Amino acid sequence: MITAASPLDRRAFLKLSAAAGLATATAPLLRAASAGAPDNPFKRSGKPKLKLSLAAYSFRESFPIMRGKATKVAPGKATDMFKFIDYCAAQGCAGAELTTYFFPDETDATMIRLRRHAYLRGVEVSGTAIGNNFSLPKGSPKLAEEIATTKKWIDRALLMGAQHIRVFAGNIPKDAPKDFTRAAADKVVIDALAECCDYAGKKGIFLGLENHDSIGSAATLIPMVKAVNSPWCGINLDSGNFRTPDPYKDFAECVPYALNVQFKVELHGAKPSEKKSADLKRFTQILRDGGYQGWVALEYEAKEDPAVAVPRYLAEMKALFA
Repeated sequence: MITAASPLDRRAFLKLSAAAGLATATAPLLRAASAGAPDNPFKRSGKPKLKLSLAAYSFRESFPIMRGKATKVAPGKATDMFKFIDYCAAQGCAGAELTTYFFPDETDATMIRLRRHAYLRGVEVSGTAIGNNFSLPKGSPKLAEEIATTKKWIDRALLMGAQHIRVFAGNIPKDAPKDFTRAAADKVVIDALAECCDYAGKKGIFLGLENHDSIGSAATLIPMVKAVNSPWCGINLDSGNFRTPDPYKDFAECVPYALNVQFKVELHGAKPSEKKSADLKRFTQILRDGGYQGWVALEYEAKEDPAVAVPRYLAEMKALFA
């Protein structure tokens, strides 16, 4: 039994989720884990520090490569990672988040060239992001492939000079066995992430699990991160991905575990297709109140042309962070 006085370890989490299912287990787990864990898992001290970055995903329609496949880009709008870094420098961003989807090749030479290019423009590679899926049957070849790919990107992040990688829990594929439930998938996610964190820790790379796919609340996300039980595991905190009545509350609960933050300019509404404007000032204050120190990347996904909207939102974030 997990009590307020006992730490939440992986074995306890798995035993409980197996008995009751993650959907019903996360609420009591969160209460117990929070009571027995420090308020600030990463033991930050000093004043809050918010560093401005921009995610390459904001210009996803301008990259001629998407997950290894060619895309159609409007004439005059094509870009690449080197030009994107130049853009970040021109916009006064201290960092650039290089989403892996848009790499035309993944050689060591390319990673090193990007590191050099960023350094000479006074820009840090704030992190990278992969689109992995760990919600796969244990022992399956596909899961082994996803883990291997994650480890490859840990090596590539090291070459680029990025200390953080955004990772996903993923979704159960349609062709999975019928008895492969969400609770069973969550056990696999925890073990896969723990294995990858063991590897990442030896390289000095952090893995941030995002509130994405099957994870739409702090009540689900925090216990999973704690269950991994690694000093190299935390949260990639996306302000726009919570699907709860009060996303600001969920965001605040996750701040102590955040390794990287992504600002979206829109939030999910009451209906799946509904969007509402995000209060970036409120999110910024929550980060300050939580003592966050680290990168905050704009990840623009709204309908307005990013060439017009991104500079405006970056200027707003600069003013808020000053």
